[in-house]
Parts: sequence; structure tokens; C-alpha cells
Amino acid sequence: MKRSRAIAGAAALAVAGIATMASATSATAAPKAAAYNGACGSGYSIVNSVPVTGKGTVYLTYSAKTGKNCVVTVRNSPGKRVSMYTYITATDGSSDWVYDSGQYTSYAGPVYLPGKGICVDWGGSIQSVSVSVSGSNCGRMAAGVVTHH
Repeated sequence: MKRSRAIAGAAALAVAGIATMASATSATAAPKAAAYNGACGSGYSIVNSVPVTGKGTVYLTYSAKTGKNCVVTVRNSPGKRVSMYTYITATDGSSDWVYDSGQYTSYAGPVYLPGKGICVDWGGSIQSVSVSVSGSNCGRMAAGVVTHH
């Protein structure tokens, strides 16, 4: 219990830091944020997302009907093929990593993992910019800890 509170507190600080950075840089023309593209299919709703700084967004979605999570990494501006990666795994190590990587024009994924009642680690990268979220979306939708690389 104490560990999950510490993680939630760290996540809140990370989100506050990201929000502060975003507001501090909002005076410059920022690229249009990548919108979720529905790649996971019907019935999947966004439950979490994290920006891939200046490049795009990684979306975690969930389907209550199937009990599966889905992750997709979406570029801000589709174009020439670039290196992209997206992944998901169970935080407790009870599943293999599910990932998709390659040279893509607009998005990597979707990748799926049964997620009912488990915490997940997920993330993605676009070119040399990557982001990962650890221990998120457990039970009460814990935010997890965001790491930018």
C-alpha cells in the first residue's frame, strides 16, 4: 500500500513537472499533438496517454468487453518512414512483453495485453525520443511513473 502511494505521489510530481514544462514552452509554436487514431479497434477507450516530446503521443486504451489493454504510438505529423516502437507488459512480470517496432509513417502498434486487474508498464518511441510508464492503470487507475528518455 505504501509503495503504491509513493508511486502515485511520484506520478503526480512527474505530471506537474510536465505541465509546468508545457506551460513554460507554450509561447513558441508547438507541433500539433497527435490525436488517438482508433487503431485498437471499436470498443477501446483511452485510459491514459503520455507525450513523446515533440514527436507524438503514446496511448493506452482498454476494452471492458474484452478485458484487454491496447497501446499505440502515434506521430504528430505523418511523413517519411522513421523508427518507431510501442510496447506493453504486466508490471508484476506475469506476461511477456508485447511490442511492435519498425519503420513507420504514422504509428506503431497496436499491441494488446489482457489487463483486467493488473498493473501495466507501457510506452513507445519515435526516432530517438522515448517514454515509458511503469505500474499504471491498476484497479483504481493509478497514474504510474512516467520516464522520458
